[in-house]
Amino acid sequence: MVALARGTAPAPAESRQVTREVPYVAFDRHELSEILKVYGRMVAVGEWRDYAIDHLPDRAVFSIFRRSSEVPLYRVEKNPKLARRQGAYSVIAQTGMILKRGAELARVLRVIDKSWLSVAE
Repeated sequence: MVALARGTAPAPAESRQVTREVPYVAFDRHELSEILKVYGRMVAVGEWRDYAIDHLPDRAVFSIFRRSSEVPLYRVEKNPKLARRQGAYSVIAQTGMILKRGAELARVLRVIDKSWLSVAE
């Protein structure tokens, strides 16, 4: 039973607002694990210090910072709309230039993972 104040009536069904959740894109556990593996190695070396994760309606973004007060050095983006054309994953530099784009996250992350580089003698 609904208790109403004197002189008020319940709102008609048409005027009630229906709140709908906006779907958003997110990294799954395996994708986040791949990204954090590279991030952890670079933190151990002292190159990177902070990160941020954004879940937007059209893409998910993992931003990597040298210091938390700066703009991101790199952004790892997942954009499902580009999955069939150029690949859902991309690494974007601080200048906005796309460094690498592809369908496999591990391969795309190699552009910023310096641990696989070795000096040839």
